Amino acid sequence: MANEKPSFDQKAPDGNGRSPSLSSGSRYVENHNPKRDEHASTRKASVAALLRNPLTGMSEEEILADVDHFVDEKGLHESREAFHKGALLARVSQRADGFEYVDSLTEEEKAVLRKEVTSRWDQPFMLYFLVILCAGSAIVQGMDQTAVNGAQIFYFEEFGITNEWQQGLLNGAPYLCSALIGCWMNAPLNKAFGRRGTIFISCFISFVTGFWMAAADSWYNLLIARFALGFAVGAKSSTTPVYAAESAPKNIRGALTMMWQMWTAFGIMLGFMVSVAFENVTIFGPTSPWRWMLASTSIPPFFVMIQVYLCPESPRWYMEKGKYDKAFRAMKRLRRHEVQAARDMYYANKLLQVEAGQREGKNLWKEFFFVKRNRRAAQSSFFVMFMQQFCGVNVIAYYSTQIFINAGFDRSNALLVSLGTGVVNWLFAIPAVYTIDTFGRRNLLLVTFPLMSLMLLFGGFSFFIANAPNGEPSQAQLGCVATAIYLFMVVYSPGEGPVPFTYSAEAFPLYIRDIGMSFATAVTWGFNFILSLTWPPLQRNFTTTGAFGWYAAWNIFGWVYCYFLLPETKNLTLEELDVVFNVGNKEIFKYYSEKLPWYMEKYVMRKDVVPFEPLTRVHEAEEGSTAAAGDEKFTEV
Repeated sequence: MANEKPSFDQKAPDGNGRSPSLSSGSRYVENHNPKRDEHASTRKASVAALLRNPLTGMSEEEILADVDHFVDEKGLHESREAFHKGALLARVSQRADGFEYVDSLTEEEKAVLRKEVTSRWDQPFMLYFLVILCAGSAIVQGMDQTAVNGAQIFYFEEFGITNEWQQGLLNGAPYLCSALIGCWMNAPLNKAFGRRGTIFISCFISFVTGFWMAAADSWYNLLIARFALGFAVGAKSSTTPVYAAESAPKNIRGALTMMWQMWTAFGIMLGFMVSVAFENVTIFGPTSPWRWMLASTSIPPFFVMIQVYLCPESPRWYMEKGKYDKAFRAMKRLRRHEVQAARDMYYANKLLQVEAGQREGKNLWKEFFFVKRNRRAAQSSFFVMFMQQFCGVNVIAYYSTQIFINAGFDRSNALLVSLGTGVVNWLFAIPAVYTIDTFGRRNLLLVTFPLMSLMLLFGGFSFFIANAPNGEPSQAQLGCVATAIYLFMVVYSPGEGPVPFTYSAEAFPLYIRDIGMSFATAVTWGFNFILSLTWPPLQRNFTTTGAFGWYAAWNIFGWVYCYFLLPETKNLTLEELDVVFNVGNKEIFKYYSEKLPWYMEKYVMRKDVVPFEPLTRVHEAEEGSTAAAGDEKFTEV
C-alpha cells in the first residue's frame, strides 16, 4: 500500500524495490552462451556483491551489535549513537529514500538527508576546498606536459640540438622516468605518507624541477631535470583521483573523480599560454624565453603545497592505518552532519573488511596475471591507455608549435595557434563529465576513433595544398592544417581524453586495484615516452603527411579492436563486471562479428529489424529455482 512502511528487519527495500537479504534472491549477470555453467541461473551473491553492500542480509539487531563492537574496539564510544544511526542508514543505502524508514532518526536529521538527495551539490566548504586542491594538482600535471611545446623551439636552438633522437629523448624524459619508476612509487608513498603526503611530495618535485630546468646550463643538465620531473608525474596521476573518490560522498563521487581529466586539460591550456606569454621575454638573451616558460610551471605546485595540509587526509587511509578517531574527525569535516559522516565511515570500514578478506593469503601479482577475469580487465585497460597515446594527441600537445611552423606559420602565430588547441581541448573536456556516463565508454570510442583518424588525414594531406605564387604556404594550407588539428582536439576531448583513466579505475577488482592502476598508468606514460622520442625522426623520414597518416592508421586499429574486443563498463556493478570480463576474446569477437550486419541494416539501411540477442544479460531469479523463460527480466549489459 502507498502508506505502508516496510518492516526494517531484513525487509527494507534496496534501489530496485527488492529485499537486500541474500537469501531472498540475487541479481546477477548471465553470460548468454550455450556452454555456460548449468548453475548460473541460481548463482548466489558473490564476494563482489558483498562489496556492493556488505550489510546485505544482516538484521537490525546484528547491525547494532556489530556497531557496539566497532565503536568500543576503535575508541569511538562517544559517538555510539551517531554510528547506530549511520549503520542503519548504510543498510538501506541502495534506496534514495531508505532513510525515511529509519525510525531512530530525528526530523532534523531526515531533513539533512532529504537535502542530500534533492541538492547533491550542497556540500560543506571543506569538500569544495579539497576539490580545488585536486583541480590544482591536475593543473600541475597538464602544465608540466605542454610548457615544453613552445620552450623546445628555443632550447633546441640555444644548445644546438639538431639530432632528432636527442630532441625526442629530451622531451620524453619525464614519461620514461614515470613509466619505469614514478608509477611504481605510488603504493609505497601512499602507504608511508598518505594521500596528502604523496600529493605534497609530487608537487614539491614539480616545484623544484621547474626552476632546475629553467636554470640548466647544458642539454644534459636539462635532461636530468626533466627525467627527475617524472618522479612526480606517475604518483600524482594515480593518487589525486583516488583522494577525491575516497573523500567525496557517493552521489557526486563520479563527477568529482572525472574532474581530474577536465582540469588536466585546463593545465594543458596554461602550458600553451605561458609559451605565448614569454615568447618575447629575452632578458637573458634572444633564446632565453624557454627558461621563463619552464620556470612558470613551478607556480601551480607551490599553491597546491600550501593548500594540501589545510585539507583533511582521506578517511579511508586513516582507517587502513588504524587511526579511526582521526578518520571520523576528517569525515565530519567533509560532510554536513555527523550522522552522514558515521554512515559513510562505517560503510567504508565494512568494505575494507571484505577487501582484506579477499587479499588474505593471495599473491596479488599472480592473481593479476593468471586469473582470467583480472587478465581480461588488464587487457582492456592497457588498450585504452595505449590508444590515449597512439591516437596521436600528444604529438599535438608536445610538437604542435613546430608542426605549425612547418606548415608555414611564423613563430608567433604558431605559438598562438597552439594555444588555440589547448583552449579547444579544455572546452570540449567539460561535457565529458556528462557524456561518459550517458553514452558509455565503448560507444564514445567507437564514434571518436574514426573521426580522429579522418582529422589526422585531413591535416596530413593539407600539406599538399599548392603554395602561393611567391613560394610561401598558401592561406588555404595554413587554414586547413589549423582546422584539422582543432577538429581533432574537439573529437579527442570527450573520447580518448576521459575514457582511459575512468575505464582503468573501474575495471579491476578492489583487491588488486592499486597494482592495476600502477600498471595502467605505467603503460600510458611508457607509450607517451615512445611517442615523444620517435616523432622527430618519424616526421623527418615519413614527412608530416606520412607521420599523421601513421597515427591515423592506429586510430583505425583502435576502432577495430574496440568494436570486436572491448567490453562496456558503464553503470555496471562489481558483480556484473566480474562476469563481463570473464567473457573470452573468441566469444566476444564472434558475437560482434555476427552483430555487424544487424547494425548495417538498422543504422545504415534504416530497416525495422528484430532486436539482437544480447551477449550478457541481467536477470532476477529466486534462490534454488530456475525462472521460466517468460518470467525472466532481461537487460543488456
